[in-house]
Amino acid sequence: MAERYSITVLDEGLFLGLAEVCMICRIDHQLVFDMVDEGLLSPEGPSPESWRFDAVAIKRIQVTRRLQNDLGVNLPGAALALDLLDELEELRCRLRRVSQRE
Repeated sequence: MAERYSITVLDEGLFLGLAEVCMICRIDHQLVFDMVDEGLLSPEGPSPESWRFDAVAIKRIQVTRRLQNDLGVNLPGAALALDLLDELEELRCRLRRVSQRE
């Protein structure tokens, strides 16, 4: 049975360390390193010991895990999918702004 991941963001100003992200998302540190290398995540901080992740990173990890588990997508494919989803959301926001002006 496939695991389902969900998280409710209570504080958008909240930042989590590497260990906390791994615990919350139930993933190994190596997957986080791989996701950073692939450009899926952009932590704040110069080294893994000082990395800080925001709520957006948690959501990106969740979506990546779903793409991997449900569709068998590799990390480069997940990076492309997330970029496209981000672009789609940006276009939807623009469309809403234009619609509100009319």
